[in-house]
Amino acid sequence: MSTPSGTGPVGPAKVRIRHLHDAKDRGRPFSMLTAYDQYSAQAFEAAGIDVLLIGDSVGTTVLGHSSTTGTTHQDMLTFTGAVARSVHRPLIVADLAFGTYETGPVDAVRHGVELIRAGAEMVKLEGGRAIVPQIRALVEAGIPVMGHLGFTPQSVNALSGHRVQGRDAAGADQLAEDALAIQEAGASAIVLELVPAQVAARITEVVQVPTIGIGAGPSCDGQVLVWQDMAGLSGFHGKFVKAFADLRRDLTHAAEQYRVEVAEGTYPGPEHSFD
Repeated sequence: MSTPSGTGPVGPAKVRIRHLHDAKDRGRPFSMLTAYDQYSAQAFEAAGIDVLLIGDSVGTTVLGHSSTTGTTHQDMLTFTGAVARSVHRPLIVADLAFGTYETGPVDAVRHGVELIRAGAEMVKLEGGRAIVPQIRALVEAGIPVMGHLGFTPQSVNALSGHRVQGRDAAGADQLAEDALAIQEAGASAIVLELVPAQVAARITEVVQVPTIGIGAGPSCDGQVLVWQDMAGLSGFHGKFVKAFADLRRDLTHAAEQYRVEVAEGTYPGPEHSFD
């Protein structure tokens, strides 16, 4: 849905869910990045990124938690609002935080409504057949849903860490069945995380809704990364991550240069001072 770097974005003035479905039908991969603040969101919009995800990963990438289970619903409302107020073109997707939907459809809808009011245009929640009632309730309430299968970070303790899912035949079959179940419940797109490439390709083929991969190979309809990983700020070098910049190095260098010039008395200079 976007042209190569340097030529600017193409396509709709505002990305809607139907544009992601059209991209799948046409075989044109689309891009998605996490965003949590005004400036990163605006930079990604200028770059032509199609979808911005206010992920519960804000807990681990911004707030210092050891897992996404530490991210609260209030955190999600705050950061969703910051991004939604700052951009116009990308589709805005927000995660339902851990504990806001597992207890049943009523809680899922209540928290989903609050995210929509904060500026989200779609909500994402983790899980397969077990959360079909929540997905149905959200969709019936007029709230678009993005599913999330494979490694589900909110279940990191139950999954015994960050592990690739669906490597054996039974696991692959279960993922495909879960994908079809949440599609039938009304999910309009599905994230596949840490899934073997051939399994993700199979799921992408059998479902009608777009799939979005993160550590799921090249056959998904779209791709997503945590932006601090993508830009080389986090220092995370997982197998599925490509750092397209080295912001940690550049930011460290800038801070060092600032410290040196302050210590030497060369900053601020006359050009930075008022008469």
